[in-house]
Amino acid sequence: MVAQLTTFAFHGVEARPVTVQVQIASGAQHFAMVGLPDKAVSESRERVQAALSAIGLGLPPKRVTVNLAPADLPKEGGHFDLPIALGLLIEMGACPRDAGEGFAVIGELGLDGSIAPVTGALPAAVAANAAGLGLICPAACGPEAAWAGGEAEIIAPKSLIQLVNHLKGTQVLSSPQPGALAPAPEAPDLKDVKGQESAKRALEAAAAGGHNLLMVGPPGSGKSMLAARLPGLLPPLTPEEMLEISMVQSMAGLLEGGRLTRARPFRAPHHSASMAAMVGGGVRAKPGEASLAHHGVLFLDELPEFSAPVLDSLRQPLETGDVMIARANFHVRYPARFQLVAAMNPCRCGYGKASGRNCGRGPNCEAVYQSRVSGPLFDRIDISVEVAPVTPADLAAPANGEDSATVAARVAAARAAQLDRARALGVSARVNAALPDAALTKIAAPDAEGAALLTRAAETMGFSARAYTRILRLARTLADLDGTDAVKRRHIAEAVSYRRRDGAETAPSPFVQTAGRTSAV
Repeated sequence: MVAQLTTFAFHGVEARPVTVQVQIASGAQHFAMVGLPDKAVSESRERVQAALSAIGLGLPPKRVTVNLAPADLPKEGGHFDLPIALGLLIEMGACPRDAGEGFAVIGELGLDGSIAPVTGALPAAVAANAAGLGLICPAACGPEAAWAGGEAEIIAPKSLIQLVNHLKGTQVLSSPQPGALAPAPEAPDLKDVKGQESAKRALEAAAAGGHNLLMVGPPGSGKSMLAARLPGLLPPLTPEEMLEISMVQSMAGLLEGGRLTRARPFRAPHHSASMAAMVGGGVRAKPGEASLAHHGVLFLDELPEFSAPVLDSLRQPLETGDVMIARANFHVRYPARFQLVAAMNPCRCGYGKASGRNCGRGPNCEAVYQSRVSGPLFDRIDISVEVAPVTPADLAAPANGEDSATVAARVAAARAAQLDRARALGVSARVNAALPDAALTKIAAPDAEGAALLTRAAETMGFSARAYTRILRLARTLADLDGTDAVKRRHIAEAVSYRRRDGAETAPSPFVQTAGRTSAV
């Protein structure tokens, strides 16, 4: 006889079913494992034998063969321990023959027979649910797996002996409850930022449409301060978005105690981050910062200080919304639909030509410094705004700008309009930045004056086709903030003013500031 159980091999957030076949047959004593296991899986034979010994059982002096099917699918990780051990227990008669029927099994064993937590419990529970199976997982992973919902049973033992007793009916394990919903961290308030009305307007537009944002200014002008207040302007995650993000976090081992949150991710990696840290990789192809920022914000401070290959690796996910990690015999995909927010000084000395200061690095300091960021990456940034130094008068004045709650209400109304429009068009995009081009032409066609202005600006400033389309997306968002269905000339003009020209400078703005709001000249 051969005992068969179901488990999973993880490729990105996808859990692929794997059949664990265990056979104990006559022959010289040997423990063979086949099916393309990696080092961690191959070592499970030692952990399984020790765990069985801890509960008073030993393997018979026969030939033990464990097959992980399909044979051509790579198997990685320690979560294969528990299904292998359970298969052996069934073959040895210590558990009923039907003990594993109707369940998928994941878990790593300790030498004392305990069942240690593993990554990927939530994707495994979702996949088991879809296949009509229950899930046997470590007790520490039970609250996480319970978030998958459905009618499938979840068994979460702390040790191998607990699992054996439950399957034999001598002990009953209660089903775990979903972990607590973690409260969103309190974001700093936008009203604490003094001055910088243009940058605040750009931040609001970026939040409303999910647009990529670049802030350029000298040290101490408030770029990082503004970026830190962006989470307070964003609406909470929908249940679907929360599940997608939590599956990525589960693969990264970040769901402690099964605690999920409705706050959008805000990731701010240091500029020394490697490519594997940014887009994912490593021996087991873990998710990187781009995927951990899925449906949230990826903030890159001191943008030119990141290595050029790391920055250019973001170009694909900015377009497609996912990261593909290539290996010799397989590919791993992680979702990465993030909003890029970046900040940088105008030059190496920090102040640039506009400050009027003498730069000891030569007249080309600004151009050389900004050339560290490729033109194609700049082309994917919808909003580029100059953040000027705050004047002493602004610093001395009391903070009387709009608070985050007021701006967040306008952002929420704009996003609600975008969602209703997308549903009417039958597309899944929730924000203008993610709309398909075909849908964009139906909802963002400007009036005659706006179309003429956009054509003239594209010819004069040499916009690429991508830049042209992104200007329309941003203009649509600005119209949503105004509460109008029509994209007008003023929306096109403001969107054009946020584009970089010649890959180095922002276009002169046709706007003036009046009473803290932006208006057309």
